Amino acid sequence: MSTPQDSRSGAAAAGSESSVPARPASRPAAGPRWSREQMARRVAQDIPDGAVVNLGIGLPTLVANHLPEGREVVLHSENGVIGMGPAPAPGEEDYDLINAGKQPVTLLPGGCYFHHADSFAMMRGGHLDVCVLGAFQVAANGDLANWHTGAKDAIPAVGGAMDLAIGAKKTFIMMEHTTKAGEPKIVERCTYPLTGVGCVSRIYTDLAVLDITPEGVVVVESVEGLAFDDLQARTGVPLGRA
Repeated sequence: MSTPQDSRSGAAAAGSESSVPARPASRPAAGPRWSREQMARRVAQDIPDGAVVNLGIGLPTLVANHLPEGREVVLHSENGVIGMGPAPAPGEEDYDLINAGKQPVTLLPGGCYFHHADSFAMMRGGHLDVCVLGAFQVAANGDLANWHTGAKDAIPAVGGAMDLAIGAKKTFIMMEHTTKAGEPKIVERCTYPLTGVGCVSRIYTDLAVLDITPEGVVVVESVEGLAFDDLQARTGVPLGRA
């Protein structure tokens, strides 16, 4: 198994190799896993030169800090910013220049900000090459649930997530592999309200990189030291090998 510093192609052809195990009663014992920064670095490796990319709220915003040097990636934010750079240094924040998560950002030469209606036209018009979103659940067929869990204190609106998930040419998901209780977040069918149907192409978790394929969910790579059977035990669908 490889580390997140190694790139791998997304080719996947294998079918499912094992049945779905019983869900764990509690959070699995601690083991090898990628940090959030390592996850962000791994996602950044798969974003091609020249791509126009939207980074969703939360974990995905870390990707901006790990884009390979010399690779031109144009970062877009749904509130009306394009051409963002990495996060500002402490003390250099400008709270008049923020992303959709209300975090201060930097602007690279040539970048600009504009009305959010124009931003949504970019999203809905198919002008984004990649969007990177967080998720509560991803189904084996690529369905995405990332805006509501039914909890009383949950954010009550979907925002621009639907537009991003369906409007981007590729939708990448960046999330922890299981919930805090140890429940799989990659499932046969989403039980939370859907954000998009069949829109996810690749999932990046703290344990593995997985592709959604017509043959099922396929492991592209996983954290060093994690056995395939252990990964399968933490996943709610059968896994195949690339």
